[in-house]
Amino acid sequence: MPGTAHTRPSMRHSILALTVLAACSNEPRTPTPANDTAVVAPSLPSGEARLAVPGGSIWYKQSGSGAGTPVILLHGGPGMTSHYLKPLEALGGDRPVVRYDQLGGGKSDKISDTTLFTIAHFVAELDSLRAHLGYERVHLVGHSWGSILALEYYRAHPDRVVSLTLASPALDIPTWARNAKRLLKTLPDSFQRIVAENEKAGTFNSPAYQAAVNEFYGRYVFRRPVQADLDSTFATANQAIYGYMQGPSEFTITGTLKNYNATSFLKFVKVPVLFTVGEFDEADPATVKRHAKMTPGATVVVIDSAAHTTTWDNPAKMIAAVRDFLARVELGKRK
Repeated sequence: MPGTAHTRPSMRHSILALTVLAACSNEPRTPTPANDTAVVAPSLPSGEARLAVPGGSIWYKQSGSGAGTPVILLHGGPGMTSHYLKPLEALGGDRPVVRYDQLGGGKSDKISDTTLFTIAHFVAELDSLRAHLGYERVHLVGHSWGSILALEYYRAHPDRVVSLTLASPALDIPTWARNAKRLLKTLPDSFQRIVAENEKAGTFNSPAYQAAVNEFYGRYVFRRPVQADLDSTFATANQAIYGYMQGPSEFTITGTLKNYNATSFLKFVKVPVLFTVGEFDEADPATVKRHAKMTPGATVVVIDSAAHTTTWDNPAKMIAAVRDFLARVELGKRK
């Protein structure tokens, strides 16, 4: 965002949007020191709790008092936090809303074990949370990398999903990368040269490269963030997960997701699907509309005046789009 780039933290973290065969306890782990004196974990505010999963424990929050089918929010990254999805808790007037931080990011346990940096792990983690909460079926709202998680969860457990909202989705990473390169060319020539020089040298931590990344973010990732929200989001991000699965930047995707492309599966989706995308979104409105056409009966809402983080740039329209979609889905079920 013009005039604020110098105040941002380093932002080589995408807000882009897998079965582990291991049993996990429904109770959070309580560490015990060598003298066997139990340590009491700090209490959490009402509605917040932790759940043990393979590799650690995850933080989650339940809110909402409505009688509708629960919705679980899946944040982007990978390795980010759900903090920026907090505006969607406004859906709680209609239904229970669950916001959680995937293992490794946010308020969940930090991890460095790359064997856990997989789609399979995060799908299993989500299913553990759903089962722990006692929800038979849920709506899923996945943003960016979270859209991959939502779709792959549906692929693994179609009977447990009522609907999918794929927000600013990242369902075809090779196309995503090409779009990112195209958007990079809209930056001033000086920034383009900096990116090219530093990518060639592999110096992704250089201040000049970070300035170019910030310029890109201010145009195509978020346009109107509250500084406190921005700081909270990036302060708890896990760069190791992002780097391993995504790569060094939005322009150079070298991680394990680099060849991910789920578009051939879209024709097999049998639940209602909503696609949302920001007007200035790095996910690219034209690409998202094309993916919606591949998905039976899917609808698309473009969130005007917004970049990738629609819950910051135009929360009112984003909330309304999701609320109206979920209401229509449940009305259709009752007919």
